[in-house]
Amino acid sequence: MLFQIVSLLLEVAASVLGGACLLRLYMQQQRIPMSASSGNPLGRFVFVLTDWIVLPLRRVIPSAGRWDLASLIAAWLIKLAQFSLLWAFQGMAFSYVGVLILALFGVLRLAVSGLTVLVIIYAVLSWVQARSALADLLDRLVIPALAPIRRYMPLVGGIDLSPLVLLVLLQIISIVLGHFERSAFY
Repeated sequence: MLFQIVSLLLEVAASVLGGACLLRLYMQQQRIPMSASSGNPLGRFVFVLTDWIVLPLRRVIPSAGRWDLASLIAAWLIKLAQFSLLWAFQGMAFSYVGVLILALFGVLRLAVSGLTVLVIIYAVLSWVQARSALADLLDRLVIPALAPIRRYMPLVGGIDLSPLVLLVLLQIISIVLGHFERSAFY
């Protein structure tokens, strides 16, 4: 029971912090302004959550074009800390190389989960036609993932089903990642 509680608390903390690092990476890649003066309600929150780990990493890890590698490495380090603590809590039952690989799978699964949440919120807001700074931000984050699907899928009765298709694809990716993760360790 104690292990489950510790595991849950670590998962929540690592998901929030790691997800914020991945969101920072993606927002910077999409060139979305994140300052408080830009009207972006999420940007300042992401900065506050991630500056403590991303800024020191930037001193040694340069960006690759529009990709902020320090944010990506920060997300991996957070997941690595989570799995390292669980590994130690379980009595170091298997090789630490497995922990390194689990952290990589953790970042991939976190990216898929994060995009899934963004698409769901985007779809719900599209139903109510809410025009706000958050809706505009979600448009800029989700549209690049929907664009390839929209090229091949027409509107059905005037309804855009591309978010549903993307959600199904993300679930398939999540299943495949889970299968590879389990087959690597069991």
